[in-house]
Amino acid sequence: MKRKDFLQTLAFLPFFAMNIREFTQISDEFGATPKMPALFIGHGSPMNALEDNAFTKAMKSTGSKFTGELRPNAILVVSAHWLTKGSFVHVSPNPETIHDFGGFPKELFDMQYPAPGSPEYAGLVSEMAPEIHPTTEWGLDHGTWTILKHLFPDADIPVFQVSIDYYQPMQYHFDLSQKLQKLREKGVLIIGSGNIVHNLGMSMGKLMQNDASPYDWAIEFDDFVKTKTENRDFNALIEYEKAGKSAKLSVPTPDHYIPLLYTLGQTQEKDEIKQIYEEVYYGGLSMRTIQIG
Repeated sequence: MKRKDFLQTLAFLPFFAMNIREFTQISDEFGATPKMPALFIGHGSPMNALEDNAFTKAMKSTGSKFTGELRPNAILVVSAHWLTKGSFVHVSPNPETIHDFGGFPKELFDMQYPAPGSPEYAGLVSEMAPEIHPTTEWGLDHGTWTILKHLFPDADIPVFQVSIDYYQPMQYHFDLSQKLQKLREKGVLIIGSGNIVHNLGMSMGKLMQNDASPYDWAIEFDDFVKTKTENRDFNALIEYEKAGKSAKLSVPTPDHYIPLLYTLGQTQEKDEIKQIYEEVYYGGLSMRTIQIG
């Protein structure tokens, strides 16, 4: 089978029906590139897609650095907003822009991010980690397109998502990410999109009063994650609940925390760890954004 024909049909074939030896041979044709960084982005409110603020300025500045040899061949996003039973990778060549929220202005619902998908690179994900199953269900949810709008406003780089198996322990997610490290050497930018501190229930009152001041416990846990990340104490971040009350309040449900583990799982020995953006506001929302490599 010719490579072109294979890639055109990849998105529509059950993975179990593929010839693995043939697939591996084809995947080797993806030439090595300078190793891409990996990002964790605190995406915050969908309104960030429309706003010009300190966070979106930081995203624009970060995106401007991905040029020349560092321009990604594709972008893989693990978003807090695609939760599944089992792990999946989206293989559609034309992912839809999903407006998975309510109560926001029509301007936000009208917004599109028409980036192409990448069945070929999505297929590599299933090769590297067979427990991640291909699917054409889903698209680009707001954990993905609201940040990519600022990072890569031209929407001309292929984008695909990997889901979060919500029924698995934290160690599973970290280990699964480690299996995908070689994607960075094939020009794939890996992004975890969530929020380290994400307690909407306790933030709503401050949001209603336009009070941006953070709670002490939110600052404490955000600082805990920063310190443990910079010290590469990833086991402490996998077992984050041991941090006590601040962890319980900051992560009432793990959906927005788990994407951090997919970013940290990309860390290799010589990778520098940078804090791109730091802010805790409206009580219990952290916008901390981290770059690996």
